[in-house]
Amino acid sequence: MEKTDAKQFRFGLLGKNISYSFSKGYFTTKFSELELPHYSYENFDLQDISEFKEVLKNTANLIGLNVTIPYKEAIISYLTELEPSALEIGAVNTIKVSPSGLKGYNTDAYGFQRSIEPYLKKHHTKALILGTGGASKAIAYVLKELEIEFTFVSRTGKNNGYTYETLDQNIIESSRLIINCSPQGTFPNITEKPKLPYEYITQKHLLFDLIYNPEKTAFLAHGEAKGATILNGFRMLELQAEKAWEIWNK
Repeated sequence: MEKTDAKQFRFGLLGKNISYSFSKGYFTTKFSELELPHYSYENFDLQDISEFKEVLKNTANLIGLNVTIPYKEAIISYLTELEPSALEIGAVNTIKVSPSGLKGYNTDAYGFQRSIEPYLKKHHTKALILGTGGASKAIAYVLKELEIEFTFVSRTGKNNGYTYETLDQNIIESSRLIINCSPQGTFPNITEKPKLPYEYITQKHLLFDLIYNPEKTAFLAHGEAKGATILNGFRMLELQAEKAWEIWNK
């Protein structure tokens, strides 16, 4: 009998300088545990989003993609359809590929909400979101859903937010939830941290860093030293990855 090759099912991650990525290892392990030898996950490291067209053209049997920094917003113009929450957020981190086209989703919001909710206290009524990129949009969406007041912080004060230079004792003490959505502190630049007046952080603060490598960033370490509760982005990543897997298998 003639031997035929089983169909391949290919998945991947779109980003820039993503050799450190969590996703490839996570899904490769998942496929092995589920005994899916014809499933594979690869990194598509793009220097510019315009290279995405070549990925689509040259990657047969592509089923789904994750999207990371810096393309969560730029990818939208290449998609056929957006799931309603992704449309409202204005950023996409998951794509389902089908004969009808490319549909964009945002599973960052799901992952963030599920990972932070167990740690929220009644006094976490105001938040600072550090950074204004695609990931910050998902965080803002969740905080709005949770009815937590928030203000963005960036170098330029974008989105009617604060600049780092304007942060003072009153702002820090009243904003007991601080979420780092900037890349500052990511490996290998592990000594970097957002420029905050850390001396005003207290044990009532909750600091969440979307970064997961290193496990404890300089931002989190400085918060912990002041008695704050700290969380990194690893659980959020696991949750959003599982949500992406669910979407791809619908």
